[in-house]
Parts: sequence; C-alpha cells; structure tokens
Amino acid sequence: MNRYRTLLAAAVMIAMGLSSLPGQQGRRPQFSSDAAAERIPNLGELKTELKAYHDCTCRCGCYAHDLDAQADRAIAFLRQREAHRGAHEKLALILDIDDTTLSTYGEMLGADFAYNEATFDAWLERADAPAIPGTLRLYKEAQRLGVSIIFLTGRHESQRGATERNLQAQGFEGWKLLVMRPDHSSQSIGGFKAVARGQIVGAGYTLALNVGDQWSDLKGKPEAEYSVKYPDPYYFIP
Repeated sequence: MNRYRTLLAAAVMIAMGLSSLPGQQGRRPQFSSDAAAERIPNLGELKTELKAYHDCTCRCGCYAHDLDAQADRAIAFLRQREAHRGAHEKLALILDIDDTTLSTYGEMLGADFAYNEATFDAWLERADAPAIPGTLRLYKEAQRLGVSIIFLTGRHESQRGATERNLQAQGFEGWKLLVMRPDHSSQSIGGFKAVARGQIVGAGYTLALNVGDQWSDLKGKPEAEYSVKYPDPYYFIP
C-alpha cells in the first residue's frame, strides 16, 4: 500500500511539473540550422529547376523563348550594321558552337549535368547535336546580308571532322572559317578566343557581331562591336 501511494505521489508531482511548463498551444515549431552549407542551393533542387527551365514548365523562365529573344536582338543589330557598312568593309559574324549553334542539352541530361571529357567527346563524335533554331535564323540572315560567318569554338582541332558533319547536317553551310583550339592546348578558352579574334581582325575583318553562351566567348580584346550572350545556367567556362 505504501509503495502504491509513493508511485501515485510521484505521478502527481510529474503531472504538476509538466503543467507548469509553457504550453505549445498557439506557438509555432522552431527549427535551428546555422550550418554554412544550408545557405548553398540544394543540388537536387537545382537540377530539377534546370530541367524545368529547359522544358518551359516553371516560373523561372523558358529556355527556348530566351534563346529566341537573344537571337532576334542579334539579327536586328546585324541588319542595322549592314545598312551602314563601309564600301570595302568585311563584316564578320563570330559564332560559338556548343549551346550557341548546336545544343548539347541531350548529352548533359543523360550525364545528369556532370561533365566527363571522354564521355562528352564520344558524344560529340556522333555528330548528331540539334541546331538552336534562333541561331540558324541568324546564320541565314547573315548569309543574305553578305556578312562573313566565322565559327570560333573551344572544340579541339582533332574534332573538326565531326563538327563539320554536324554543322552541315543541321543546315549550317557556307561558312567562311571554322577556328578550333589546338589539341593539348593549355590556354584558357577565353584567352584562346581573344587571340583568335585578334588574328581575324588582322586578316582584315571587322568584328561586327559576336554570339556565345559564355562570357569567355565574348570578352577579351579585341571585342566585337556588339556581343550577344545566350542564357546558359548549365555550366560555366572561364
């Protein structure tokens, strides 16, 4: 009997103690997360958003629409510039290839947005990357206007054959030059392209328009009179 009374008294004391604690009714649950990593965007969520942007299924925008809008800006400038061409001026349009002229999205999606050089090069050799429609429109307009078209790409010289086959299969024919990076080059893409643009100017061309998806396609002396950057949230090349 005494043992029973002792247990009962203990239970009463516990109940009284709990009743004296602040109640949770009317209070929102609180969470603590002070880790620095919590401020870094979640990779899985970013990949989902990248896919939605490409497929035009999110509020974050529509990749195809944004590409077309930039291509239209490039076309508008080229028409205006050609109307003021000098008598002996050799106007040039500089075009990057990957994700400016030809889309690599299919390869990126298959690789879950990871980059493996050997896998990417094997994909490139298949020469089946689709054209970016806005760039094809720009290309045809440049040809109509008599502007020289020069491809300037970070692809290696050993990939010339596959690159030419792919471009021609997608309707890009009659370009003036296809400038490719030397095999085993240690030079940055931006540095290589700046030097190449200097050589193009040295050959007597006026860099009227440059179109690329990376800032390294566009910046670095000499620069074009007008540069158009395509959106590319998928990768960054310095």
